[in-house]
Amino acid sequence: MSFIWTLIVGGLIGWLAGVLTGRDVPGGIIGNIIAGFIGAWLGSLILGDFGPEIGGFAIVPAIIGAVILVLIVSFVLRKMRGNNNHRHA
Repeated sequence: MSFIWTLIVGGLIGWLAGVLTGRDVPGGIIGNIIAGFIGAWLGSLILGDFGPEIGGFAIVPAIIGAVILVLIVSFVLRKMRGNNNHRHA
């Protein structure tokens, strides 16, 4: 049960990061879970583990890390789409 709870919390963190940034996380539910996990890792690297912990995630650093991740991914995807439109044959 704890593994499922961890997936749910990771997905909610990724979803919340998308809502806070106003950008969709690519990949739907799986993308949200991945963003939550990677965001939690990134946030704990930058900020450490503080605040309330749910499902094995320190919530505050996890959300901040996921927001940073979503912004980076959205920037990279936007740049890639922009470069594809400007290619010449």
